[in-house]
Amino acid sequence: MALEGRLAVLREERKEDQKLFTELRNDLETQGWNTALPPTYTESMYLKRFGAMEFSYERDSARFSVDCKESGELAGYITYSDLEERLGATIGIAIAKPFWGTGVAFDAQEVLLRFLFLELGLRVVHLWSHSGNARALGLAAKAGFRITGRVREGMYKNGKLLDTIVMSVLREKYFALHPELEDLLPDPIDPTAATR
Repeated sequence: MALEGRLAVLREERKEDQKLFTELRNDLETQGWNTALPPTYTESMYLKRFGAMEFSYERDSARFSVDCKESGELAGYITYSDLEERLGATIGIAIAKPFWGTGVAFDAQEVLLRFLFLELGLRVVHLWSHSGNARALGLAAKAGFRITGRVREGMYKNGKLLDTIVMSVLREKYFALHPELEDLLPDPIDPTAATR
């Protein structure tokens, strides 16, 4: 079953998606993570990873393909990893350049955050980026993320030393930004708060 937003649809990965995923991984501009990876990934590597996925009820990570809702085109992918049940997870996103500035990335991020907070009951969601990735940092800040860690000159990219940035959004902040949603989980500090 797909997770739908206003502009983006998050769905299961498909074999045919791996071509774009390989392109995104090998494009140094769409690699907005906290480390630069050599552009040596091949489609067969991605297909091997895809083919090795097995069914499990105890997954600590997931990758969703992101489709543009209007056109149906594959726009990229969004992930969560390092899931600690009922506590936290780390997200990541890679969107193809034709979809930059269209709102698809922000909507995909919002759809995933809604799933993580409402369905998995997480308390906090993190992401990693770097100080040279203004687009990702702005996208995160718009969704309520705040800088919670910085490693000074923690990476080297495009001939420059950049800071590695950790950003986090707390459950309370997420629900404060979304008054249309109700947080039904009890507050761990004041368990009576949900019943008031």
